[in-house]
Amino acid sequence: MTRKTLLCCCLLALSVSMNAQDNHGYGGDDGHFKSLAEEVTKLKKSNDMFNVYLNTAASAQVETDNEHEWSTGFKNKHLRLEIKGNLTDKLYYRFCYRMTNSNVARSEDNFARSTDVVMIGYRFSDKLSVEAGKIFQPFGGYEVDENPIYIYEYSDLTGGLECYLGGVVVNYKPVPTQEIVVGVTNAHNDKFADVYGDNSLAIEGDGTQNRILEKTRIPLGYSLGWNGSFLNNRLLTRWSWGIEGEARHKYSRMLILGQKLNLDRLQWYFDYMYQNDGLDRFGLASREVRDFFPAVGGEVWMSDVHYTSFITKLNWQFAPQWNLMLKGMYETASVTKVDRFKDFRKSYGYVGSVEYYPVKSQDFRVFLAYVGRKVTYKDGVGLDKYNTNRIELGFKYRIKAY
Repeated sequence: MTRKTLLCCCLLALSVSMNAQDNHGYGGDDGHFKSLAEEVTKLKKSNDMFNVYLNTAASAQVETDNEHEWSTGFKNKHLRLEIKGNLTDKLYYRFCYRMTNSNVARSEDNFARSTDVVMIGYRFSDKLSVEAGKIFQPFGGYEVDENPIYIYEYSDLTGGLECYLGGVVVNYKPVPTQEIVVGVTNAHNDKFADVYGDNSLAIEGDGTQNRILEKTRIPLGYSLGWNGSFLNNRLLTRWSWGIEGEARHKYSRMLILGQKLNLDRLQWYFDYMYQNDGLDRFGLASREVRDFFPAVGGEVWMSDVHYTSFITKLNWQFAPQWNLMLKGMYETASVTKVDRFKDFRKSYGYVGSVEYYPVKSQDFRVFLAYVGRKVTYKDGVGLDKYNTNRIELGFKYRIKAY
């Protein structure tokens, strides 16, 4: 066995033992980054059947919590393994494993929370493909589609999405620049009782009525998405609408409209998200106000809850090997039929980061970032406003191992 072959085999074994993962957008354009196997062996890959990525990020952090208590420490942010490839010109696959999540199988789909994606895809033609397994539900928007390693802080709504679900997705491109995506998935990773609890109550109407929650007969989610490209890929869109069966006669509906300006040295997106929960699928409102509705024998869940999110993010490569990232978030929550909790919560988020890429051939960055959050409540709600702050100095490395 030659020295180059031995080095390649050792690197491959190392890559399988570690991590990487990206989202439905599959990590974006990483074709210009060299794999470690190529760097070590000086041999170019001859096919696209097997690709291994390691996503890792860590930082030293100084932060204040909602009690104004300061803390410092070193934290792992991401540890993910991804393997994907095209076995033929029609058959492809993808596997994503998050090493920081539980490996216990969930009660509905029998996948562990650590397993983000286990998917097999088949291209019938350049226009039509089908993917099945544990997949990324075809949400619109750019925050949810971005590789998680690049996210310093999610918006409340995106951070609470149950994105990875068992199901099937059909992708259709009537023309190369436009794609229609239809998905059918489980509504949750867990069974109804594990999500909402036994004998749980739904608060209804003006808050004086309640009823015991019953599971739906068809606990599925349905999504319709449109991904568009205009002006030679300078203007992009990711729009979607979806509905989930939460409980008997209770549904969750979500609209996401994402737009992105994609220039050579500047990328900017704006996402609008609106979630209309007949039963509080997101759960934020229920967690914050359920103490005002004491129940016997089960948890309380709010009905007719609306959430909105406005998210914008700018990346500017202002100098060679340097990037400035700015992000803003504004979100609201409303229990629409209970006057006391109508438009009761507003959340603000602001993130800034300076990133330096010391090695041009690698997706490796050193960063200094600030993350701030502020939450306010309507007068008379009985909840206290708060804010948090965090400063990070660290690195992010999407290793193209093979």
